[in-house]
Amino acid sequence: MFATPEQRDGGDRRHVHLNAFDMSCVVHQSPGLWRHPDNQAWRYTDLDYWTSLAQTLERGGFDAVFIADVLGVYDVYGGNVDAALRQATQIPLNEPTMAIPAMAAATEHLGFGVTASISFEHPYTFARRMSTLDHLTKGRVG
Repeated sequence: MFATPEQRDGGDRRHVHLNAFDMSCVVHQSPGLWRHPDNQAWRYTDLDYWTSLAQTLERGGFDAVFIADVLGVYDVYGGNVDAALRQATQIPLNEPTMAIPAMAAATEHLGFGVTASISFEHPYTFARRMSTLDHLTKGRVG
C-alpha cells in the first residue's frame, strides 16, 4: 500500500516512517488545545481544512495520516458527560472516512488509515465502503 524506502529514493538508506494522528473533531488527545490562537482544528467541518492538512503532511514527508473514530461520549469523570462536553473532548465528532477521497485527490502519495467499530457496522456495508475508498484513493487506504 505504501512506498518502501527503496521505492521512494532508489537506495538502501533507512527511513523513519511518519504517520500523523487526528480525529474529525475539535480536539482529540489534548483537551484545551482548541483555545490556542494558532490551532485550526475548530475547522474540522471544513473540507479545505482536511485537504490542506493532507498537502502539508505530504510536503513534510509523512507517509500517512490516521483518522481515529470513537462512538459515544466519555462519561467516566463525574459519572456523566458534563466534563467531556465542556472541554469538547472528542465531541462533536464527524465520521472519519468522508474526507478521505478529497484528501487523496489533493495528494499523490499520502496514505490514509481509519478506525471503525464493526460492533456497530454491518460487515457488508463496511467492506463496501472500504472497497470504494480503496478504489478512490488508488490503494492508499487501510
